[in-house]
Amino acid sequence: MTQVESFVFSPFAENTYVLHDETKECVVIDPGCYAPEEEKELVKLIEALNLKPVKLLNTHCHIDHVFGNKFVAEKYDLTLETHKGEIPVLEALPQYSQLFGVESAPSPSPGVLLDEGDVVRFGNTELEVLFTPGHSPASISFYNRRDGFIIAGDVLFKGSIGRTDLPGGDLNVLMASITEKLYTLDDKVIVYNGHGPETTIGEEKATNPFVRAYIEGQRW
Repeated sequence: MTQVESFVFSPFAENTYVLHDETKECVVIDPGCYAPEEEKELVKLIEALNLKPVKLLNTHCHIDHVFGNKFVAEKYDLTLETHKGEIPVLEALPQYSQLFGVESAPSPSPGVLLDEGDVVRFGNTELEVLFTPGHSPASISFYNRRDGFIIAGDVLFKGSIGRTDLPGGDLNVLMASITEKLYTLDDKVIVYNGHGPETTIGEEKATNPFVRAYIEGQRW
């Protein structure tokens, strides 16, 4: 069974995930560790559980999700894996740093490009790649069918949705990703998102006011 460990890092309160299974192999998804203390916290957990990091994954490359890319890549000798459509976002980190008034270490370029239908494998775990853009140009989600959860980045939140006012964002595209990709999953699937608490597909289908309003024809 795949276990999900999470951290809340940086002034953006971003959720960083470490996934691991009985083999002790693990992947780090969206490392948002900003301060040295946060880097130490991530390493402490990995060492405490005697894990072996084998992959560095980004759902998307907004600044708050990649603060720790350089640290994790160098610490564990890993190659970044994300969608090719996120490369321009990654390359725009200096501009985002100025926009938000924060410093950011340069991220390594992706060495593995992921797309819809790919399967990320580590240990005994398989993560199916779903293409879920809209919040960013080419955001992807990692779906664990066996254990019933998805790492969805900033696509869908508990009672909310990802913002679409940053470059490459598109409300119509985001809603298609939610309704045509995420909402087709089983209601019991747990959604681990980029900010805030986890939720389930069923809960959002029943209660998410933004998706419901959009389906009913409201636009903003």
